[in-house]
Amino acid sequence: MNKAAMKEAILEAKLDKGLKWKDIAKAAGLSVEYTCSACLGMNHMDKKQADGVAKVLGLGKQVSTALQQFPHKTWSQVVPTDPVIYRLYEMVGVYGETIKEVIHENFGDGIMSAIDFSMDIGKQDDPKGVRVVLTLNGKFLPYKSW
Repeated sequence: MNKAAMKEAILEAKLDKGLKWKDIAKAAGLSVEYTCSACLGMNHMDKKQADGVAKVLGLGKQVSTALQQFPHKTWSQVVPTDPVIYRLYEMVGVYGETIKEVIHENFGDGIMSAIDFSMDIGKQDDPKGVRVVLTLNGKFLPYKSW
């Protein structure tokens, strides 16, 4: 089973069983964000984690095996059209250079890792309307001279 078929099977089973990502994450023993990413094909899981996901979803060994495979992280569209994803793309377009400048000013010449990385998606009540709180936490990796 390839990652695309795995993703389709997982999303169908999640819907059929009325599960939330937090339920699936609990079965995997991982964060909601990482579990969702792996189930959508953009990360992988160890056998124990993948078996837990397959079990809670009522899916077989093929799904577990696919979850354990290393992904090819590709995007099919240059500019995403889904409104939620597009807004993140827009934020990086508007604030990306600012983020880069502030990182360089505070840390030096380097990047924020997306490998040694964690993410948290939270909810904050506000009188003006509920707010989405995204926390991206990546290790700073300085460029080296040689």
